[in-house]
Amino acid sequence: MVGDTDDDRRARRAGEGGHRAVPHTADTRIEAWGPSLERCLAEAVTAMVECFADTSGVHPTAVRRLRLTEEDGQGGEGYQGYQGYQGYEDRLAVLLDEVIFRLEVDGEVPVDVEAERADGDLDVRLSMADVASVQVVGAVPKAVSWNELRLAPDAYGWSCAATVDV
Repeated sequence: MVGDTDDDRRARRAGEGGHRAVPHTADTRIEAWGPSLERCLAEAVTAMVECFADTSGVHPTAVRRLRLTEEDGQGGEGYQGYQGYQGYEDRLAVLLDEVIFRLEVDGEVPVDVEAERADGDLDVRLSMADVASVQVVGAVPKAVSWNELRLAPDAYGWSCAATVDV
């Protein structure tokens, strides 16, 4: 990604995943990367959660599963499904919106995330804890902006970026 620090580039070349928050006016901007699509999406969730909650030392009390399919957004003209990569931004938005929904409706926050491919779709497992058991350290997210939403393969695997309204 343009603007990567040397440490980020070294980690990406080694096939590691990672994430960070970057400055953004009035909202939160997250960037994530990984050697696979699945790892990149998991890192994106972790990045968003770390912007508002410290989940270290918190144990999950429930597991929520989410299946991201081709129907989770058609990606516009030229959409190629999971064999291609146009329209992947829809899956990033759906996943981050699910985390916000679980937070608002169920009072749960993910403390661990795993994703894996299954029959061309993506199965996501969110290990959840009650929000009362985490330390809130920032503004709670309200929505994911479609402006400058990005998820695509790159030279090191996959990378994504999203602006989260707080």
